[in-house]
Amino acid sequence: MAEVLVYVDHVDGAVRKPTLELLTLARRIGEPVAVHLGAGADAAAATLAEYGAVKVLTADAPEFADYLVVPKVDALQAAVEAVSPAAVLVPSSAEGKEIAARLAVRTGSGIITDAVDLEAGDEGPVATQSVFAASYSTKSRVTKGIPVITVKPNSAAPEAAPAAGTVEQLAVSFGSASTGTKVVSRTPRESTGRPELTEAAIVVSGGRGVNGAENFALIEALADSLGAAVGASRAAVDAGWYPHTNQVGQTGKSVSPQLYIAAGISGAIQHRAGMQTSKTIVAINKDAEAPIFDLVDYGVVGDLFEVVPQLTDEVKSRKG
Repeated sequence: MAEVLVYVDHVDGAVRKPTLELLTLARRIGEPVAVHLGAGADAAAATLAEYGAVKVLTADAPEFADYLVVPKVDALQAAVEAVSPAAVLVPSSAEGKEIAARLAVRTGSGIITDAVDLEAGDEGPVATQSVFAASYSTKSRVTKGIPVITVKPNSAAPEAAPAAGTVEQLAVSFGSASTGTKVVSRTPRESTGRPELTEAAIVVSGGRGVNGAENFALIEALADSLGAAVGASRAAVDAGWYPHTNQVGQTGKSVSPQLYIAAGISGAIQHRAGMQTSKTIVAINKDAEAPIFDLVDYGVVGDLFEVVPQLTDEVKSRKG
């Protein structure tokens, strides 16, 4: 069976959930070979093997931490040349998509971004995408070179499938462009204790109807009761009520959780583009004609200032 390269997204060896999803999808089209770059390979190897990696290619060098993107592209290119894989899978983060695009250019290959599903085909892997603000689903395959595919978080449930996970060193030669952009400082993001927005299984978002930064405490309370991430519409972000890092939409982040709750969000196309692939969508809005209700699985017509606290209390009582 052909091998499939999976780029490992990790923090000092702590493997992030999107990588486990990629390993699960990779098993549909071949044998997963994980590519772990940077420190922490020993810690990551056991997890990668547990979720199906038959091999773990590792490389550690200062360039991966000290410079942006290009050293990682150099390493993935080396892995492609060493393995000749059936495909390369990369998490669909901002950095992941840049790495994938540069790799596709270097290898003369086609690229598919933001896939939400993956299956084997007679002529190579077939990816499903949600396009035109998720109004349509398309199935595509790469017809030139080695398919490079980025996959949205929460596109598959991680499934353990223990494999050998043999660790092998990957020889990497860095090109002159690899040191073009240097990281000069880092500031740790202040932790809220909530899940990462793009990876969360549940997201609760507030919009213009929240009517003020102080009222986002209602949204946060509901999110915390559910163990969810907090999102915001562009209107709420532009008004200064919530940070841009939490914006969901075409000019913000794209999310695809199991459950998406929209409170006080009208459902403009800009917002829908960032959350329409959510598995179950619930909207709370006092305007029965709001466009968001055309999209939802469950809709509550009511004042969010009455509905959200009651919902939070009900969740807490059931969990308690």
